[in-house]
Amino acid sequence: MTFPSDDELTAGPNALEGLVRVDWPEDFRAGFACLVGRPNAGKSTLTNALVGQKVAITSGRPQTTRHTIRGIVHREDGQLVLVDTPGLHRPRTLLGQRLNDLVRETLGEVDVIVFCLPADERIGPGDRFIARELGQQRTPVVAVATKADLVSRERLAEHLLEIDQLGSWADIVPVSAVAGDQVDVLTDVLFARLPLSPPLYPDGELTDEPENVMIAELVREAALEGVRDELPHSLAVVVEEINERPRDEDDPRPPMLDVHVNLYVERPSQKAIIIGKGGARLRDVGTRARKGIEALLGARVYLDLHVRVAKDWQRDPKLLQRLGF
Repeated sequence: MTFPSDDELTAGPNALEGLVRVDWPEDFRAGFACLVGRPNAGKSTLTNALVGQKVAITSGRPQTTRHTIRGIVHREDGQLVLVDTPGLHRPRTLLGQRLNDLVRETLGEVDVIVFCLPADERIGPGDRFIARELGQQRTPVVAVATKADLVSRERLAEHLLEIDQLGSWADIVPVSAVAGDQVDVLTDVLFARLPLSPPLYPDGELTDEPENVMIAELVREAALEGVRDELPHSLAVVVEEINERPRDEDDPRPPMLDVHVNLYVERPSQKAIIIGKGGARLRDVGTRARKGIEALLGARVYLDLHVRVAKDWQRDPKLLQRLGF
C-alpha cells in the first residue's frame, strides 16, 4: 500500500494531486474490510462483485487464493478497501500454516470483517472453527450468506437462522455475487462500519496488487481448470521476467511484451497433468491466461510457460520463501 510521504504531506495540497483526492466531503469514510471463510466459500467472487471488476482469481477448487488481494470500491461518500484472504482451514503443511497466519494478521488490521458462509452447504466444523476465531476479535463481523441464488427461499431462511445461532454478528446479509443480488445492500452495511477518513487510494484505482502477482494469479487460475483435487495445493506460479520488444515509433499497435512464467509442481506426475498429451493442455492454459494478461497490461503478449518440479515445496521453508510465501 502506498501512502503520501512526510514531505508530500507538509508540502501542501497541490503535492497530493494525482495521489489521492484533495477534495472530499466532511462525512467521507474510508477503511478496510477483510473477507474470511473456509476454502471455496465464495470470497473471491464476492470481492470481484463488490469492486465491479475482476481483481481476484476464482475457481471451484479450494485454496485458490494464496495472497491477500486488495480490491477498492469507490463511491462519492467513501472508499472501501477489500482484503480477500486465503481460506482459514486446519493446516496440513507449512504452507497451510503460513496462509492461516496471514489471515490472522490481517484480521487485526481492518475496520470490519466479512464472514462468508455458502448457502448451498450446511454449516460444518470448519465454519465453527472460524466462528470461534472471530469471536476473539474486537473488530465487528458482518456474516454473509454467499451463493444465495443456489438454494430455495426456505433453505436460505434456515441457513440465516443457523448463521445467527453460530455467533454474535454486527449484521447478517444474504448475497448472490453471481446474480448481483443484495451486493449493494452489503456495500452499504460495510461502508457504515468505516471510520471518517480522507481517501486512501487515487480515484479509479481498483487494486494495489503488483502486476507480476496478478499475472501469476491469472496463469494459475487457467491452470486449475479441470484438474484433479490434489493439484491446486501443489501448484505455484512465478513470473520470472517481462520484456518489451523494440518497435517503430510510428507503429500504431499496442506494444508487444514477452512474459516468461514458471509453473512449479511437487511431482513429475503433476507436471504431466499440467502439460497434457503433446503439450495440448499447457497451450490451452497459455491461450486462456494470455487474454486476461493482455486486458490487464493493455498490450499484446507473448506468454512463455515452463513447468518445473520443486519436490515437496509446500513443506520446505527455503522453497516457500523462493516461491513468494
